Amino acid sequence: MEKYSLPELPFDYKDLEPYITEETLHFHHNKHHQAYVNNLNAAVDKHPELFEKSVEELLANLDAVPEDIRQAVKNNGGGVANHTLYWNSMAKGGGQPGGELAEAINKIFGSFEDFKQKFEEEGLKRFGSGWVWLVKNSSGELEILSTANQDTPLSDGKIPILLNDVWEHAYYLQYKNLRADYLKAWWNIVNWQMAEKRFNME
Repeated sequence: MEKYSLPELPFDYKDLEPYITEETLHFHHNKHHQAYVNNLNAAVDKHPELFEKSVEELLANLDAVPEDIRQAVKNNGGGVANHTLYWNSMAKGGGQPGGELAEAINKIFGSFEDFKQKFEEEGLKRFGSGWVWLVKNSSGELEILSTANQDTPLSDGKIPILLNDVWEHAYYLQYKNLRADYLKAWWNIVNWQMAEKRFNME
C-alpha cells in the first residue's frame, strides 16, 4: 500500500511574492509540511491497512482510528491535510469571490469587506498556533472559525472552504510578530476559484 507523500505546490515558490516570500515557502513546505507527512507515515505503519484511506477520511472519523495512534493521526494527519488545503487556498493574482459563494458571503456576513474583517479578527484572536477557516456547516451555511494546533473542522463534520495558517512559521521570517499585517496581505493571493469549487461540493 502506498504511503502518504508531500504534495507539490500548485504554484512556483516565487509566485506569491511579495506577500509570501520564496524563502518562507521553501521552509514551510519542504521542512514543516514534510515533517507532518513523515510522522503520519510512521504512525500509520503500525496499522498499515489505514493507508487505504485518505488523510481526510481518517480525520473525518477519528473514532475509527486505533487508539494507540489516534492522537498522532489527529496531530500529524491534521498537519498534512491543513497544509495541503492552505497551499490550495492561494494562487498568484488573488481577486474576489464570485457566483454563489459571493452571494453566500454577502448574505451571512453583510459584505465582502465585513467578511474579511471578521476573518482577520478570528485569526488574530487565535492564541498561540492554529488556523482560521471559512467552512460550510451541516446546514449548508458559511461560518468563520479558528482551530488550535492541527485540529480540523473535518472532525466536526464541516466542509472547509479555505483557510489561513496562523502558526508563526507561516509568516515569521517575513512579518516577524506582525500577524495582523500577514492576515491583511493574504487577501492578495486567495484562490477564490478553488474556494468556489469547494463551496459547491455536495
